[in-house]
Amino acid sequence: MSISSFLPPVRTLMGPGPSDVHPRILEALSRPTIGHLDPRFVEMMEELKSMLQYAFQTTNELTIAVSAPGSAGMETCFVNLLEAGDTAIVCQNGVFGGRMKENVERLGATAVMVEDEWGKTIDLNKVESALKAHPEAKVLAFVHAETSTGASSDARALCKLARKYDCLSIVDAVTSLGGTELRVDDWGIDAIYSGTQKCLSCTPGISPVSMNDKAVAAIKARKTPVQSWFLDLNLVMGYWGKNAKRAYHHTAPVNAMYSLHEALVMLQDEGLENSWQRHKANHLALRAGLEAMGLEFVVAEDHRLPQLNSVTIPDGVDDAEVRSRLLNEFNLEIGAGLGTLAGKVWRIGLMGHSSRAENVILCLAALEAVLGDKVNTGVALAAAQKQLSVER
Repeated sequence: MSISSFLPPVRTLMGPGPSDVHPRILEALSRPTIGHLDPRFVEMMEELKSMLQYAFQTTNELTIAVSAPGSAGMETCFVNLLEAGDTAIVCQNGVFGGRMKENVERLGATAVMVEDEWGKTIDLNKVESALKAHPEAKVLAFVHAETSTGASSDARALCKLARKYDCLSIVDAVTSLGGTELRVDDWGIDAIYSGTQKCLSCTPGISPVSMNDKAVAAIKARKTPVQSWFLDLNLVMGYWGKNAKRAYHHTAPVNAMYSLHEALVMLQDEGLENSWQRHKANHLALRAGLEAMGLEFVVAEDHRLPQLNSVTIPDGVDDAEVRSRLLNEFNLEIGAGLGTLAGKVWRIGLMGHSSRAENVILCLAALEAVLGDKVNTGVALAAAQKQLSVER
């Protein structure tokens, strides 16, 4: 058997991630590979760190890019901040709160679950009740932007509760970083992780992580070694630390780091708040078109993410068939529902480079064509274009 080079099709990615990667970032991947301890690469790491601090809105010294996807960023936070026998309050209103629970339990710690209906925001009263009932809790963990539903929770208020009850906060910002308001220092977030493949327009495979001094002190006060050698921040910071002479820890994904650097340069050039506004403007246009078609959103408007739109599948419509036709006939990817929402919703992403007016129009036109008489036709594009003219 002879296998030739893999040539992927050109798709428009409007699912829950990855999002479209900007050509500038793809070009950055092709630049010459140099050593991960090369002085020029170390200089680039410092620039990358500075731009991540800007994206997170933090001055945290421990702000790094973990050499693995967002799930490794999640695990980095949990394995460093929790030990066997600890207690963590874990909020779940979708799939990814459940993954936090898995991390806690695999460490031999106890997860006290605060559960809310999928598609709803995290209930602050329930969280406070759990914190009162468990004064031994070391950590409060929650998802800021729940990718499985498109719901946003009040990170500022949740972190305030964590401080009130002397807990560390661990925040999942995989879908929010770069796409919606996020202010690590102002909101008092202790530990946070994200991914590169969503609103940063970058390729998958790297996880930005940031921890404040309080979280670092907790790591240094551990009674037992960090369970994971690769994710042990005591070791990783020898590579990402201030010293001119970096300690070898692992071979960083050099070219992938180039791509993240370029993505952050683009975010810096656009301006963080401008990026937030772009995501919101395109969401409003998509919303206008979808609602004109008669499609309904899962999440209430006050808690709805602009970059991840969950809409209910109309009665009598075959979920898989629609997504297959969109992919095969229009080269357009949208996402299926997960967990309790599987087969009930579509997740339409407007993240990073995918958050463009032309993608809004493409998505609406393609959905109209595929859904036919299951929705109102001939109205979506006009509604979206009217909204886009307002935003301009």
